[in-house]
Amino acid sequence: MNLPPKLEEAVQNHGYPLLFATMDGAHLYGLPAAAMHFTVRGVHILPTEQVLGLDSTEDLVEVSKTADEAELDLSTHDIKKFFLLMLNDNGHVMEQLYSPLVVITSDQHNELKVIGKDCLTRLHCYHYLGLADAQWQLLGKENAKKIDALLSVYRIVLTGTHLMNSATIESNLNVLNQNFSLPYLGELLERATEHAALDDKEWDFHKEEYERLREVLEDAADATTLPEKSTARAALNDLLKRVRMST
Repeated sequence: MNLPPKLEEAVQNHGYPLLFATMDGAHLYGLPAAAMHFTVRGVHILPTEQVLGLDSTEDLVEVSKTADEAELDLSTHDIKKFFLLMLNDNGHVMEQLYSPLVVITSDQHNELKVIGKDCLTRLHCYHYLGLADAQWQLLGKENAKKIDALLSVYRIVLTGTHLMNSATIESNLNVLNQNFSLPYLGELLERATEHAALDDKEWDFHKEEYERLREVLEDAADATTLPEKSTARAALNDLLKRVRMST
């Protein structure tokens, strides 16, 4: 995916070599958002001498930049930190790894996507259940129950269910709904661009829908063919050593 030139330059001038960088956030999720706000996530590679020393390392690098009315929110993890998150059933990093909106890639990125398939486990259901519950509770506390926040909750639940059913990551709500066929999502997406809120009757309906879809996710986790734990540790360890020694 092409960023505005000055923002792409900011990513390219990250400060450390990048294994990959991809679009995250509303662009990836298919949710309404400011068209000129770009959320980019990825993996940087710290120099070997830095990770071997006593000084603290930059496991997380965050950059914010505004140029030509466009905004960049860039956040990257060091390769070791990212790999450990992959092994810890973290859905966020898996969505970043498999994002189809690629800003920077590499041969190692492609290798990592192959290895990453062995990081997908049944336990990812708890990531998505926990995240959906937290977002739902926040939504319920808002004075104005915003539709865009509700869509985010649906996106999380459907992504988790799709993973349990297919053993693949899909983060885009529009693509997900091609399989789930929820008739109200199209209207919600249209209304979200107007920053609309739910009335009490709508809230009651979507509360029931959320509880229903949460049960669908739990049932999918019970029936999934995904393994209980990752089998990718050795392959990730090997890739990490090769990347470190070549940097």
